[in-house]
Amino acid sequence: MTSKPVAPRAEAVIDLTAIRHNVELLSALAARSGAATMAVVKADGYGHGAVPVAAAALGAGASWLGVCTIAEALQLRAGGITAPILSWLDLPDDDYTPAVAAGVDLGVATIRQLAAVRAAAVAADRPARVHLKIDTGLSRNGATAAEWPDLVVASAKVVAEGLLDVVAVWSHLAHADSPCHPVLDRQAARLDDAWRRAVEIGLRPMRHLANSAATMTRPDLHYDLVRPGIAVYGLDPTGPPPSRFGLRPAMTFRTRVALVKRMPAGEGVSYGHEWVTPVETTLALLPVGYADGVPRRLGSQPSGVGGLRVLLGGRTRPVVGRVCMDQIVVDCGDDPILEGEPAVLFGSGSQGEPTARDWAEALGTIHYEIVTGLRSARVSRTVFDREPLGAT
Repeated sequence: MTSKPVAPRAEAVIDLTAIRHNVELLSALAARSGAATMAVVKADGYGHGAVPVAAAALGAGASWLGVCTIAEALQLRAGGITAPILSWLDLPDDDYTPAVAAGVDLGVATIRQLAAVRAAAVAADRPARVHLKIDTGLSRNGATAAEWPDLVVASAKVVAEGLLDVVAVWSHLAHADSPCHPVLDRQAARLDDAWRRAVEIGLRPMRHLANSAATMTRPDLHYDLVRPGIAVYGLDPTGPPPSRFGLRPAMTFRTRVALVKRMPAGEGVSYGHEWVTPVETTLALLPVGYADGVPRRLGSQPSGVGGLRVLLGGRTRPVVGRVCMDQIVVDCGDDPILEGEPAVLFGSGSQGEPTARDWAEALGTIHYEIVTGLRSARVSRTVFDREPLGAT
């Protein structure tokens, strides 16, 4: 006897058609400036699944991939991805040999790190490919202006040994979400100075600086390569939905109703009874909570005003009472709700459902944190794709 498939209790549905649409838009913007596109798929593709997102992005116009760690890069290689990959935040005592052997480009910001990469090139018996990072004003990763000349000279010596290829000089922007901020121009000037120093010593690197916002709003900062991240996933860093650039959110977070019951007026709901039924009403129990990525602060406040609504039964409805570790309660009034009925916590907004940006604004954070926060093993990833998926 064949058992009937059971829908997951909670799932993040990933629309690869939206990913392709977004990358096509971003790549077209970059191409107008003569720049290539690196799709950033760090943090498991911002919670969307690194390998399927990478394959979709490469099929839609991206020619590079960006990750944070060597482990993330090697996961892509194991998934059949052969395109250029940059891993940009690794520790100086990490073993770079597997990355060099797999043809993964590495971000380098210090002479100590350069020495570790050189040793990996010797061990792998092939030149390492590096992107030298200059700190242009974010005061995070990257060599300072004072450290830069020594890093460039040391890199040139390893190039002369045949153990290194300096692919690029690059940096990160601090204020790209504000396209007219004066710091952006200052950072670009500092990047240009650093690049010229590398060229003067005989290196031939390209330059890259632009993130999602700069890709969409600052074509003068495109240089040779743009690095969109959050925009790949349809979340616009430059303003609220709908995106003025036509981006489409790719993730929908949904669950199903576990239990429905009619409750009389005057009954407290969830821990601490911060919400009490004002009238007789129908409550629906959804089996997701803060352990699944639903922030506890989105529960209703003692005033009865909640920060979280869900799409259930054709309309949005408020979550009432505290968000618990494993469950939330939804006030459905007098509407008939069925157990097992689907409920959307956030999505594209096309059906009136909340969006990741709605959650972020209620929490005083950014939508990056929302989509990368669905880390529980209880939240399944379901990939929706209208086109065959093939690795590139």
